[in-house]
Amino acid sequence: MKSISLTKLVEVMNLRNMTPEIDMTDCKITIPEINRPALQLTGYFEHFANERIQIIGYVEYTYLQHLDMETRRAAYEAFVSKEIPCVIFTTLTQPGEELLELAKKYSVPTFCTDKSTSAFTAEIIRWMNVQLAPTISIHGVLVDVFGEGVLIMGESGIGKSEAALELLKRGHRLVSDDVVEISKVSDITLVGTAPDITRHFIELRGIGIIDVKTLFGVESVENTHSIDLVIKLEEWNKNKEYDRLGLEEEYTEFLGNKVVCHSLPIRPGRNLAIIVETAAVNHRQKKMGYNAAQELYKRVQANLAKKRGDI
Repeated sequence: MKSISLTKLVEVMNLRNMTPEIDMTDCKITIPEINRPALQLTGYFEHFANERIQIIGYVEYTYLQHLDMETRRAAYEAFVSKEIPCVIFTTLTQPGEELLELAKKYSVPTFCTDKSTSAFTAEIIRWMNVQLAPTISIHGVLVDVFGEGVLIMGESGIGKSEAALELLKRGHRLVSDDVVEISKVSDITLVGTAPDITRHFIELRGIGIIDVKTLFGVESVENTHSIDLVIKLEEWNKNKEYDRLGLEEEYTEFLGNKVVCHSLPIRPGRNLAIIVETAAVNHRQKKMGYNAAQELYKRVQANLAKKRGDI
């Protein structure tokens, strides 16, 4: 199971640590969700998601302030004693001394941020979803072509890296060669990145390893990019029927998310870089509402209808 260290979260979110005495070295966050303990502060703990980060906003804070000291202390102790990972106060609110005392007693790290509850909640959930996203590693090359993340797949030695190199020469950007780590950051978005050890390197058979960032400059590489299109390279098979119109999209699936996929037959004389560029631009055009195959189909149908009318 993936996890985030609490110290990293504090650093990235720029939180003020109100309990520096508590050792956070082994504190890990494993769920990319938060909880606002409104009902819990009133004493209702059924279905309490105590494994989540707890955020106390202005509403919860003002409720606590309206309680007398003894009742407030009892409510907070019942809350922090449930083995919660941490508590974050937002919207310029700060925990009182009695709250900090109980937090130290039960070893619950407590933080503050000046950001509003809504803005901070959206930011921390987005960040945690990326950090804790389900991830797989696949064999392929990921390139940013005209803003579209194109994942080139195929058998070893078929020419994926060579196609990526030609795309780099034409001004596009490399994300990863050989191994692509794919993360599902949402139900519609897949993000690809390179393993740290191979980032910005390409392997070319007969030449060896080249450093793309050094040879072509920093503008030729990216650390991460969404995966918008998959190109599968395969050996030409004269007995196989290949799609020549593209009226119906084909898809491949990663981590439950579907991505448009094109199978490209490889034979001598085909310029893979130009074909990949064209596929990327055509895919982008489809997302903008224009499908050339459907337009041709409409023209053919209109022409047939016209001929029938003439008869």
